[in-house]
Amino acid sequence: KYTKMRFGQGRRIFLMAPLHHHFQLKGWPEQKIVIRFWIIAILFLLASLTTLKLR
Repeated sequence: KYTKMRFGQGRRIFLMAPLHHHFQLKGWPEQKIVIRFWIIAILFLLASLTTLKLR
């Protein structure tokens, strides 16, 4: 583990996999997680389309 090498003891970076379960365990409502993931996906889409246009 990365944290074992860095801090001397093993710690989890995320509480649970997949990533959306980590946020659920943190207390985020499911709708908030879904909306944020959609926003991030749209931003990545725009970034990829922009880089394709630049070529």
